[in-house]
Amino acid sequence: MPTSNEDKASGMMDRLKGKAKEIYGDLTHDSSKKVEGQLDQAKGDVETKKGEVKDSVKDYVDKA
Repeated sequence: MPTSNEDKASGMMDRLKGKAKEIYGDLTHDSSKKVEGQLDQAKGDVETKKGEVKDSVKDYVDKA
């Protein structure tokens, strides 16, 4: 199971990859590539949130 830091790093990479695809889609007027980039960014947001939730749960358990 990936650690919270691995989830956050994966999320950041997906966001960067998605932003690059979105920009490429804008420059080439390729709407499907632009949408693909936006989806990658959304996936990255979810991965990042997953890492943050893991951190929150760990902090809560450590305090209990």
